[in-house]
Amino acid sequence: MNAVMPLRPQLKTRRVNLDTGRENLVVISRRSTALRPEVFRGFSRVELRRDDRVLLATLLLTDDDSLVGPGELGIAEPAFRRFAAPAGSYVAVTPAAPPASLDAVRAKIKGKTLASPEIASIIDDLAHFRYSDMETAAFLVGSASFMTTGELLALTDAMAKAGTQLSWQTKTVVDKHCVGGIPGNRTSMIVVPIVAAHGLTIPKTSSRAITSPAGTADTMEVLTRVDLGVDGMREVVSACNGCLVWGGHVNLSPADDIMIAVERPLALDTREQMVASIMSKKVAAGSTHLLIDLPIGPSAKLASAAEAMRLRKLFELVGDHFGIAVEVVTTDGSQPIGNGIGPVLEAQDVMAVLANEAYAPDDLREKSLRLAGHLLEYDPALRGGVGYLRALELLESGAALRQMQKIIEAQGPTHCRNEVGDVAADVRSTVDGFVSTIDCLHLNRIARTAGAPLDKGAGIKVYKKLGDRVEAGEPLYRIHAFEQSNFDLAVSMAGKNPGYAISSPGNQHVP
Repeated sequence: MNAVMPLRPQLKTRRVNLDTGRENLVVISRRSTALRPEVFRGFSRVELRRDDRVLLATLLLTDDDSLVGPGELGIAEPAFRRFAAPAGSYVAVTPAAPPASLDAVRAKIKGKTLASPEIASIIDDLAHFRYSDMETAAFLVGSASFMTTGELLALTDAMAKAGTQLSWQTKTVVDKHCVGGIPGNRTSMIVVPIVAAHGLTIPKTSSRAITSPAGTADTMEVLTRVDLGVDGMREVVSACNGCLVWGGHVNLSPADDIMIAVERPLALDTREQMVASIMSKKVAAGSTHLLIDLPIGPSAKLASAAEAMRLRKLFELVGDHFGIAVEVVTTDGSQPIGNGIGPVLEAQDVMAVLANEAYAPDDLREKSLRLAGHLLEYDPALRGGVGYLRALELLESGAALRQMQKIIEAQGPTHCRNEVGDVAADVRSTVDGFVSTIDCLHLNRIARTAGAPLDKGAGIKVYKKLGDRVEAGEPLYRIHAFEQSNFDLAVSMAGKNPGYAISSPGNQHVP
């Protein structure tokens, strides 16, 4: 006799206009005709199943029939996109056991060293949105206390394999990455067209901002489309030798974006997790040569050369393991780079440098040239020591600008606004003297409060840098916004702490 499988209760799907971030969330009526809510007590999740589609989600109850009726299952926006079942279809809903990999998370919290298969299982569940933010945080906190070399390598490998893995028809694929934290540091948007104009392959995938006022992808999106798929990215690289696209849309190391989003509010920023985050994306992107920029400064992620050296060792260790030639350079992280903080303002700086405008920020130009010079040295046909001069030639001749325009055209038109916010006010010095310190982290917060990066034209226009002479009443920077509420909050924050320290004329700081 054949066993008869019990029928799973089914509900009609309804798309609910709720943005729940990374969380998969569904809603049923307390008077559900197919499910008894009390059955789900003790279960934090339910399993949705339709044909071969399966999704784990957190279940909420409602008494509002206008939101979800008794015979319906409301699916919030992120879960609806991931489940990919049309509205009005019927899905089976059952209680779901927690992911088995949570046993490994608990073991890590207790101090156990995890084996590669355990880490791979955790990352697979993370990448498929089977973890809540609380469970993700548990893994991150448990790993923050200690992580062995073996765990670091296993974590990097698992993260790289969890998403798209790219390969290219060339032996040398160069890339660069900055660990971040410095406002306006949009060197990638200058380095990529210089290197691509020379002829090296540089398929640059970049991130969007999470807690900063702009990521490279946010700034590039002012000029062109960045949400290309893998095929579109390949076409641009084939035509232009390089690209500047959003890595999240290409699905490189998808677990990384999830972990970063949980790390930042908790102020978790361990060196091992940072290295795994960066290197997993470079492994997945098919990079063969990688330049790492480590800014050092009082309000940067790295406060000292000793910290930078420890981080350099980790990058080199992981690079050696995965066959990537890693070069690490330390740079000045004591103040913003360029004059703009926020996508539109930063894009203006970038294009001014590429166009060789007289008003282009010298610090952004010089740093970009030096980084591009390092990458050009990877070309076997280029004589050693001439990378910087070649980068300068490509910039001053207009070749880099033409290459950037070619990349912009190939990636396609953007739909973002590109004007600067028209609600503006200057933050002024209250004393005479010289700029002695600039708090990069605080300026980032002010720019974000003003509306960046959601409002592309919001942010800060910097007028004074370290060592500059200022007089009482002279502007240090200007806050730009579109919304009055954002503007008022940003101005209030700057009024309490402008992020600048001014020394007396006899104590001038020399940067």
